[in-house]
Amino acid sequence: MSDAIAFKSAEIVMRYPVLALASIALATVAVAQLPRVTPALQAAVAAKTRTPANVARDGYRHPAQTLAFFGVKPTDTVVELIPGGGWYTEILAPYLAKRGTFYAVGGMERGLNGVKALQAKDAATYGKVRLAAFPAKDGEPSVPAGSADVVVTFRNIHNLRFAGVDQTRAAFAEMYRMLKPGGTLGIVEHRLPEARDAAAEEKSGYMKTSSVVAFATGAGFRQAGSSEINANPKDTADWPEGVWTLPPVYRLKDVDRAKYAAIGESDRMTLRFVKPK
Repeated sequence: MSDAIAFKSAEIVMRYPVLALASIALATVAVAQLPRVTPALQAAVAAKTRTPANVARDGYRHPAQTLAFFGVKPTDTVVELIPGGGWYTEILAPYLAKRGTFYAVGGMERGLNGVKALQAKDAATYGKVRLAAFPAKDGEPSVPAGSADVVVTFRNIHNLRFAGVDQTRAAFAEMYRMLKPGGTLGIVEHRLPEARDAAAEEKSGYMKTSSVVAFATGAGFRQAGSSEINANPKDTADWPEGVWTLPPVYRLKDVDRAKYAAIGESDRMTLRFVKPK
């Protein structure tokens, strides 16, 4: 178990005093009762088909614990929203290949290029991944309404926010539409301290937990848990080039690279929501 998972509630209160009264009890319970990682999930994380550079990030991203916290089962219909280069796709595709259904959802023209490249490289592993548009235009494939057991998205809410509040609300409404009643929405996002100016959400790549919760609950979701699995107390979220100052991007290139390498990847919220039945 990592130091991040072992965060004490007192440490969280010190760093996030505004959130403490509203969420510390929930977060503490979620951490203490982190579900067991099943052999099937562990095998997917250990798959030899994963890119070595992606495996090297496991210590920061805790994929097995994160997916266990979201309750992803190998028989589920799972939607990964905006998969980017396919970091989590490399785990979810083999995990769901035999008994589940897996959608990679994003912009059809460029947003799914990372997954398409995986399919072209290794059809045996990724050939069953279904591609769908987000948001879907007329004639584009989409995830059927009420069909998904789980929707997950990793470090993407800030990208939605960059498009504006209305577009962010529309995106959460679409996630809600995809899910079955009782289905789960799992979010990992770079965390901005609650006391910070909210204007930082528009350019830094960090989001306040309260903002993400507000978008989700505004769409009709109920918050069902939070965890410190992906927390990093070394990240102060005030870097000259935003979250991209830190690894793996290193936007400042060689400037203070050792300093940022020692900090590691960003401090992240890990939130679980449920679509009410």
